[in-house]
Amino acid sequence: MARPGSARAALPPLLMLVLVLVLAQAGAAGAAGSVRLAGGLTLGGLFPVHARGAAGRACGQLKKEQGVHRLEAMLYALDRVNADPELLPGVRLGARLLDTCSRDTYALEQALSFVQALIRRRGDGDEGAVRCPGGVPPLRTAPPERVVAVVGASASSVSIMVANVLRLFAIPQISYASTAPELSDSTRYDFFSRVVPPDSYQAQAMVDIVRALGWNYVSTLASEGNYGESGVEAFVQISREAGGVCIAQSIKIPREPKPGEFNKVIKRLMETPNARGIIIFANEDDIRRVLEAARHANLTGHFLWVGSDSWGAKTSPILNLEDVAVGAITILPKRASIDGFDQYFMTRSLENNRRNIWFAEFWEENFNCKLTSSGTQSDDTIRKCTGEERIGRDSTYEQEGKVQFVIDAVYAIAHALHSMHQALCPGLTGLCPAMETTDGRMLLQYIRAVRFNGSAGTPVMFNENGDAPGRYDIFQYQAANGSAGSGGYQAVGQWAENLRLDVEALQWSGETREVPSSLCSLPCGPGERKKMVKGVPCCWHCEPCDGYRFQADEFTCEACPGHMRPTRNHTGCRPTPVVRLTWSSPWAAPPLLLAVLGSMATTTVVATFVRHNNTPIVRASGRELSYVLLTGIFLIYAITFLMVAEPGAAVCAARRLFLGLGTTLSYSALLTKTNRIYRIFEQGKRSVTPPPFISPTSQLAITFSLTSVQVVGVMAWLGAQPPHSVIDYEEQRTVDPEQARGVLKCDMSDLSLIGCLGYSLLLMVTCTVYAIKARGVPETFNEAKPIGFTMYTTCIIWLAFVPIFFGTAQSAEKIYIQTTTLTVSLSLSASVSLGMLYVPKTYVILFHPEQNVQKRKRSLKATSTVAAPPKGEDTEAPK
Repeated sequence: MARPGSARAALPPLLMLVLVLVLAQAGAAGAAGSVRLAGGLTLGGLFPVHARGAAGRACGQLKKEQGVHRLEAMLYALDRVNADPELLPGVRLGARLLDTCSRDTYALEQALSFVQALIRRRGDGDEGAVRCPGGVPPLRTAPPERVVAVVGASASSVSIMVANVLRLFAIPQISYASTAPELSDSTRYDFFSRVVPPDSYQAQAMVDIVRALGWNYVSTLASEGNYGESGVEAFVQISREAGGVCIAQSIKIPREPKPGEFNKVIKRLMETPNARGIIIFANEDDIRRVLEAARHANLTGHFLWVGSDSWGAKTSPILNLEDVAVGAITILPKRASIDGFDQYFMTRSLENNRRNIWFAEFWEENFNCKLTSSGTQSDDTIRKCTGEERIGRDSTYEQEGKVQFVIDAVYAIAHALHSMHQALCPGLTGLCPAMETTDGRMLLQYIRAVRFNGSAGTPVMFNENGDAPGRYDIFQYQAANGSAGSGGYQAVGQWAENLRLDVEALQWSGETREVPSSLCSLPCGPGERKKMVKGVPCCWHCEPCDGYRFQADEFTCEACPGHMRPTRNHTGCRPTPVVRLTWSSPWAAPPLLLAVLGSMATTTVVATFVRHNNTPIVRASGRELSYVLLTGIFLIYAITFLMVAEPGAAVCAARRLFLGLGTTLSYSALLTKTNRIYRIFEQGKRSVTPPPFISPTSQLAITFSLTSVQVVGVMAWLGAQPPHSVIDYEEQRTVDPEQARGVLKCDMSDLSLIGCLGYSLLLMVTCTVYAIKARGVPETFNEAKPIGFTMYTTCIIWLAFVPIFFGTAQSAEKIYIQTTTLTVSLSLSASVSLGMLYVPKTYVILFHPEQNVQKRKRSLKATSTVAAPPKGEDTEAPK
């Protein structure tokens, strides 16, 4: 990089001439508007002594704290440096302090005087280039001081403007208050440094605060200009990179706001009412007017302000607006009150502080008096200053927040000059020739290398961009409350690369301790997933994980595995309860009752028949087939107990075998009997020769042959697919997961269950057909009609069973209804057979034994037309 001399030589001669002429006038005009201290090395200073003027004026009202306090802080620091024998021995630092009037263009005009000496030195080498009309030599004035470094400015916009000029002349600049991130660009502002951290750190701290409070939806508000816009830009960028924070609106306050502008700002902020958190990078005046507009809109307590260091812990932005500011969290570079400055400043008076040309104006403003009378009527109402007033005694006094940084900036330059002096003038006291023309670029290197404990005891240092480390105090403005504290700004945390926030110490409007929300969407409840709004990552709709779905994560609902159901709040899955038809179930009571009664009745009938085995009634009923039929009836009743028993491999095998065996045995016996009666009747019409296969042995053979088809089929099924129990989670998978149950049952589908009974039903239908055909047999064959009525009734029972069984296939109570329907239907069909075929016979045997005798006479017609029954079986029971 070129040295300063080459940089100045690069200036065009015409531009050099213009600057000489402009600066000659500016220097003459500005000399009366500056504070000068003589010294071997001169430091420049830029301070906002006055506010920006209105109606075309450059300067406005005096700024007591930001202007005068800071300017006096530099004078105080220079006095201490010059009085320190260990720092720059033999070298006195001078100063030229200027008023920027809080305006960047005016500050630029003032700062041009800092480079006069450099330009004049260049002009002295070209005297021939400057001629006055008529040959008159140009006016010679006292050479201006050469400013080796500049302290300032305050506002970032002013520092940016000044930095662009100072870098052309290689003059280092250290700001005590400019925090715009733009100034960290070392390629554009390579001679700029600052003892305050940039807003990029501040923005990071504010993002951390927002996240610590649980907010994810905020709006930003910025004053137009480098400070406000850069701060908001940094906040938006950092929040985007960090994630989890969305910007509802970014509103800019114009430099010259029109009437009603702030009411429009509040109205716009209310377009997103959920974004209660407002990140504000604005100057004091704009902050105050925003708070006024919020009160005017009756929104006191609605907005949750997070203010930058321009708000800090100042009282002026919230004066008389404290109720609107309650709960505001503000940030301020870590600072301390400098006791030495307080002692210095409170002893300043009109007599001992004549070097500050604005001190008299400060005196009048501070004590509300006038030093001189202008004869106007308004002066009669204002008392005359006596000069005996004292700061802090006759007026309130509180050290301005940036005083520490002004002192640190002066000391940073002093330490850099001291190191440079030791390197260039080793062992010498005072300035040596090598230091007389201070090289700004070399001085910048020494400035960037300084490291010392500042006025507040904290380290002062710079990084490669000239920025100070980020250290902030976090405050909250709290309402005065006797039980909770004194109110006002209360320290609630710190930030130094990481946030430490005492959330328990926070108070909000209404004295609530709970952190108010600033969320686009409220958090979803348990068992709800976030359905994101497109383009707005912090906004979502909550969608319940209904049915059998559970909340897998905050964005996803997933179905529970088949054997599980969701928890009550749908945040996970739990095993589905397993049920079965138990002995104590109300559904089991009717079938079991019928089965017990039927089994007892069947046992009674069998016992009666065995005891009276050779009586006419027993013989007439066909003893062999009767015992087979009664065995089948008993098995039908017994299947109820297997259907209620807990499913297992043995139980499931027994169900397959006995479910159809009892009915098959019963209907095989009835079919054989009806077929025999029908064949005897039909054969008797044509011949006296009896039909074949009507003997008891033949009847048993036919019956067991028919039954063997069922047995062989079941055995093949058992071999091909061994029985086992299963848990069916679909059978009772109800709409309401709370009602869902897994059903423990045998591995028999509805179809296979009907298959077990299918062959029996076929036999039943065939038997019914033969019963219908045999309905006209003579009364001699007394079994025909009871069998017919039995089969008719049985068909009705099973016709009713089928729709009930399959009609309840989708019912939540399927296991109970179908099992109950099946077992009751089986018991009823068995009861019909038992009741119609054997109960009357048993009744006669037990209660009317006199009728249990063989009839002596036979009907001649019957004997002449019907073949005689086989030996061992009567065709007619006693009457």
